[in-house]
Amino acid sequence: MSCSSRLTIFVSLALSSLLPLSAIAEVVKSSEQGFLARNRLIIAAPPAKVWAALIEPARWWNQEHSWSGKAANFSLDARAGGCFCERLADGGSVEHQHVVMVTPNHLLRLTGGLGPLQAEAVNAVLSWELKADGERTIVSQTYAVSGQAAGGLAGWATPVDGVIREQLERLQKLIETGKPDAAAATK
Repeated sequence: MSCSSRLTIFVSLALSSLLPLSAIAEVVKSSEQGFLARNRLIIAAPPAKVWAALIEPARWWNQEHSWSGKAANFSLDARAGGCFCERLADGGSVEHQHVVMVTPNHLLRLTGGLGPLQAEAVNAVLSWELKADGERTIVSQTYAVSGQAAGGLAGWATPVDGVIREQLERLQKLIETGKPDAAAATK
C-alpha cells in the first residue's frame, strides 16, 4: 500500500471519529433481492413526548413524499391492524403501511412498501424503537425490504434510506424546535 493510500485511510478514519455518535445512518445490506437500512439518532425529549409526535405523522412527514402533496392528509391508527394512511383529494386514499405491533413509548412496527415500492412485489417491515437515555430518547429506525422489483432492489436502497432518514430527522426537529423543517439542536 502506498504512502498516499495509507494517509487517505488515516485521514478518513480520523475524520469519521469526529462524527457524533448520536446519529447513525447506513444501508447495512443491499442486493437485487432486498436491502436493510438502519438509522439512529438521539432526541432531546423523553420517550412519551417522542411517541406522541411519532404517531402523528401529519405533523412531521415531508409532503414531498406523499401522493396528495399535503402532509396534513397523513394519519396513523397506532394499534395492531391500524393504518398509516393518506387521504386523497378525490375522496380516495392510500395505505402506506399496515400497523403490526405497538408498544406505546417503545416500539411501532409497520409492514408495506413505501412510495414506489408499493407497486413492486416486496415485503417490507419498518420498525421505530424508542429507548430512554436519561431525559433523552434514542430512536432506532430499521427498514427491511425483500422481494422482486423491476431492475432489482439494490438501486432502491440508498434513495429509500434517504427518504426514511429524512422523516426521522424531521421528527427530531419537530420535537426539539417545534418545526419539522427547522435546524435541530446539536448534541
